[in-house]
Amino acid sequence: MLKDLDRFLEALQRVTTLDGLQEFILDLRAALGVEHLVYHSVNSTGQQYAALTYSPSWVDRYLEQDYARIDPVVQGCLRRFHPVDWAQLDWSGRATRAFLGEAQEAGVGNQGYSVPIRGPHGQFALFTASSRCSDQLWQKFAAEHVNDLILLAHFINQRALEIERGTDFLLTRTLSPREVDVLRLLAMGFSRAQAAENLAISEHTFRTYVESARFKLEASNTVHAVARAVSEGLVLL
Repeated sequence: MLKDLDRFLEALQRVTTLDGLQEFILDLRAALGVEHLVYHSVNSTGQQYAALTYSPSWVDRYLEQDYARIDPVVQGCLRRFHPVDWAQLDWSGRATRAFLGEAQEAGVGNQGYSVPIRGPHGQFALFTASSRCSDQLWQKFAAEHVNDLILLAHFINQRALEIERGTDFLLTRTLSPREVDVLRLLAMGFSRAQAAENLAISEHTFRTYVESARFKLEASNTVHAVARAVSEGLVLL
């Protein structure tokens, strides 16, 4: 277990800026004794924020090459709700192996543990610790610190949301049961006519429900309304 974990959590609550969160990540890396720590968040509109210890040149290279589309850590965590050790991921593809080699040359490390986080209104974040140590030492580190990493991941994400928005609490939009029904059927690929028939209502009434839901969701069009309802968990498929 991380020494002075409570002290770090108290220090985190005193962080009031994103620059301060970056300093916190640097201090936490030193305390954990790992090569790198990364907190990366993407909200429902695609806006990104990161507090990390990678070199600026590697960050620029990663973004320039859009490596997120082939990075097994990102792709694997998008499909998981549970924390994952990098050793559990598929690194066998040619492009993936080339990416891994370049990442290791940049000092990223061959060992890693990532915690996926799903926040309010479609937010997705990752908290990652990585190292260049041996398999044996990494297994020992993971056994000792896995609970710390999971706890820290969610507290850091909460603090980042509070800094960005003033609070981590967001008002929940509400849709009527019929508005949920019409958006769910559209999300499933039904045409308007098919969906209206399925619900035993006229197409005119169906459009009324769609427009009502679109207004509540502040969506620019029907497709936007469906996407927003799904991402915010208002419509379950």
